[in-house]
Amino acid sequence: MDWTRAVELLSRPLFHLGHTPFSLASLVQVVVLVALVVVASRLVRRQLRSRVLERTPLEPGMRDAIARLTGHAVLVLGLVVALQMIGVDLTALTVLAGALGVGVGFGLQNIVNNFVSGLIILTERPIKVGDRVEVGGTQGNVVRIGGRSTSIRTNDNIDLIIPNAEFISQRVVNLSYGDRKVRIRVPFSIATWCDPRQAEKVAVAVAAANDNVLRDPEPSVRFMGFGESSLDFELRAWTAELAHRPGLFRSQLYFALWEAFQENDIEIPNPQRDVTFLSPLRLDMPSGEG
Repeated sequence: MDWTRAVELLSRPLFHLGHTPFSLASLVQVVVLVALVVVASRLVRRQLRSRVLERTPLEPGMRDAIARLTGHAVLVLGLVVALQMIGVDLTALTVLAGALGVGVGFGLQNIVNNFVSGLIILTERPIKVGDRVEVGGTQGNVVRIGGRSTSIRTNDNIDLIIPNAEFISQRVVNLSYGDRKVRIRVPFSIATWCDPRQAEKVAVAVAAANDNVLRDPEPSVRFMGFGESSLDFELRAWTAELAHRPGLFRSQLYFALWEAFQENDIEIPNPQRDVTFLSPLRLDMPSGEG
């Protein structure tokens, strides 16, 4: 084999980037360096999250944000160093950056928009990993914030992949922003002949006996009004443990309310309708028919 010929082919310039010639050998070098930089950024992010930040008192969302931003910084810095190692003049990349900008303007707007939105989410932190959010009428827990999208897991163990731009441009309800506890409203009704004060005491006692109900703020009952055949109330209780499962929380309170109402002779109303006939019914048939 003619090794001299092979080396000559590998070293022959294929194109120039500014004043820097690129051969097949230099392209292989670029690919290897970029791969090493990507692997290094992922390792730094993983080790920082699992071994360094895990020992700090920071909450999981903050640890994930710091690890991701550090990984992005290592990636950018590593690419710059790699290009300089192969002799690329970074000033020559201005032409490439201009061409890339044109491409972004025409076809990559959504991708860049989602990526920039992801950086805003990681820095401003309107949402973070572990938060309970509601987007488009669907509630779930934030399990991952990526460069392009955010994953939300519902109570049915279904993951929703939502573009990051939606969290910046649309209205998002964060149920645990700054505080994990939420107030759950549990409406109920009793018959009109029952004592409303007794129903209030029973409902408050039911809430206070539930281990998932916070003692501060205390649970309370509001008299909401008079129905057609009922007295309407609303039990308001605070919880932190079941903030992400409001359906289960309401179910526990409804079961307990039913049992307590049975023990205290408080009746659940049954809708009634009175029908009044303004004129008597005539069952006889007109003459000539039959």
